[in-house]
Parts: sequence; C-alpha cells; structure tokens
Amino acid sequence: MDNDIERLRWQCRRGLLELDYLFADYLDQQYAKASADEQAAFRALLDQQDPDLQHWLINTDELPPEPEMATLVKKLRQR
Repeated sequence: MDNDIERLRWQCRRGLLELDYLFADYLDQQYAKASADEQAAFRALLDQQDPDLQHWLINTDELPPEPEMATLVKKLRQR
C-alpha cells in the first residue's frame, strides 16, 4: 500500500500549482477513507492530460464524461 500511495503522490505533481494542491490535499486527507470506486476514479483522473484536468477543475463548470470522475471533480472543486 505504501508503494501505491507514493506512486500516487508522484502522479499528483502536475506542474500547475493549483492542481498539485488539489490532488495532494485529496490524497492526504480523503483517499484512504474513500470508497474503492472513488479511489479508482481518483487514479483514473490522475491518468488524464493536464489541459483536461485544468479545464475540468479550474477553468470551467464542465465535467469529465465518465460519471465516477465527474462526481470526484465536483468533490475536488468544493475543497
């Protein structure tokens, strides 16, 4: 599990400070107590391209087309 968390922590480093904070905060505060489906959505979100992430999380109200990721994006926006 520690290796998984460290791999995810590395993936949270996006090069855009706002995304870095959102993802690292979620990983530190919410990931361990999230459901397996939400954890899978987080891992899938981290696999997305930075411009898409920036678009979904910072620049617009648009959501990813996948329902699980859309739910997580809404949660991350509230943080």
